[in-house]
Amino acid sequence: MLKSALGFNGSFSAPHRSAALAGQQVLDAGGTAVEAMVAAAATIAVVYPHMNGIGGDGFWLIKQKDKPPIGIRACGQAAALATVDFYRSHGHEHDIPARGPLAALTVPGSVGGWQRALELIPAARRMPLPDLLANAISYAREGIAVTGNQADCTAAKMDSLACVPGFADVYLDEGAPYASGSKMLQSALGNTLEQLGREGLDSYYRGDIAARHAHYLEAQGSPLRLQDFHDYQAALVEPLNLTTSLGEMYNMTPPTQGVSSLMILGLFDRLNVEAPESFDHVHGLIEATKQAFLVRNAGLGDANDMSESAAQWLESLFLDKLALEINRKTALNWPHEPAQGDTIWMGAADGEGTVVSFIQSVFWEFGSGLLCPDTGVVFQNRGAGFSLAEGPNQLRPGKLPFHTLNPALSVLNDGRVMAYGTMGGEGQPQTQAALFTRYAQFGMDLQQAITEPRWLLGKTWGDNTTSLKLESRFSEAMIRELQDAGHQVEILPEYSDLTGHAGAVVLHPDGLMECATDPRADGAALSF
Repeated sequence: MLKSALGFNGSFSAPHRSAALAGQQVLDAGGTAVEAMVAAAATIAVVYPHMNGIGGDGFWLIKQKDKPPIGIRACGQAAALATVDFYRSHGHEHDIPARGPLAALTVPGSVGGWQRALELIPAARRMPLPDLLANAISYAREGIAVTGNQADCTAAKMDSLACVPGFADVYLDEGAPYASGSKMLQSALGNTLEQLGREGLDSYYRGDIAARHAHYLEAQGSPLRLQDFHDYQAALVEPLNLTTSLGEMYNMTPPTQGVSSLMILGLFDRLNVEAPESFDHVHGLIEATKQAFLVRNAGLGDANDMSESAAQWLESLFLDKLALEINRKTALNWPHEPAQGDTIWMGAADGEGTVVSFIQSVFWEFGSGLLCPDTGVVFQNRGAGFSLAEGPNQLRPGKLPFHTLNPALSVLNDGRVMAYGTMGGEGQPQTQAALFTRYAQFGMDLQQAITEPRWLLGKTWGDNTTSLKLESRFSEAMIRELQDAGHQVEILPEYSDLTGHAGAVVLHPDGLMECATDPRADGAALSF
């Protein structure tokens, strides 16, 4: 059985071992948790390309010693040409295409987030950018060993991706998915990363790389133009905050669903559940999720277009009232349309007391699938989540798309700082709530809190059913109790990707660090 990794000098958790190693090497060399995260973010963009990439978005929560947490919103806006009329003129009356050039309509923001994060480190002590990108460049040029996860994912999504321009040239092997364990090269991507190291990360938006991307995107029919790249800036933001009986909970502001993750914890806190892994624990979190998602689905989007602020949904009176809607014995019927998405989460802590919670994504598997052959970059399809109908998430130029991405961070009453998160679209808030309550509320070992069986309410990436999905390691008694309460139960394999790839890093007041990774992924937890 996996055990939590313990140490005092640094910790790193990632869903791919190569990314965790890249982060650890930076920490070993005296770098900060922020610099380690940039190195790992670049590496995982190469070694886990179906889940994320430098053509996607990212979000950061950073807690430096004796300072309040800060957030970095690194998500790109919709193109100036991306209007409802634009899509209708291309024959799309109701939905934006999920694949291809028309799905690539928002500026990739993640690289700008790396830049903004590094600016928090004094320039005089900052590690050279080429050093941070060196591992990623090497993997891209010399080749990666394709994981089983990538091989299975590519095979499952072949029908929607094989015909998208550029995709097959890199991510298929003579027209077929790469087999697990085979070598895959990404030479153009390696050259792009080297250029970023040489010219600086701003080149992605206001340099030669931006110009090449804009030219290719326009030629393929995307609404993105060079000015859209010029207009983008990653933003420092004050995270959303919720006080519970366990401490201070933090998550990202809209357009992410971070408020949903906080609402679930706030609602569950009001249920006063005492028995871990009981019906009350699992059912309570599921029903809290439903209430939070109903609020989210009705009003969450770009903050500029919301009729209420997300902070209002975290007010005590609002949560008190919402908690009364939870039936502690019976399941609320759940036919509601979920949000999808793939991503990676990583966490880090350093010896200076900085803790980082980070998430990066291209939305669906391989994003839009549109790959620029000159740069090796696959563009995200995050903008496909916009609606063409009226509402808080209706498409308009310059608007930020709704994001399932939400890195979590908590400062517990005893001074522990916990960074945690997962991939999994609709499942992200659910998995966060499971591992947080297991560890912080009920005292379970950190690694065990991630390894224990999990559930998923509704659809997520790679799935189209709205049932309550339970990993088969749940006891028969628990499964029966949930069914008797009215949950429409579906049984998953023992360790299912559908329940996410989670991770966590905890920094104790005395300097001890705990780190854990998910056996469902290809990752590692390193403390030293």
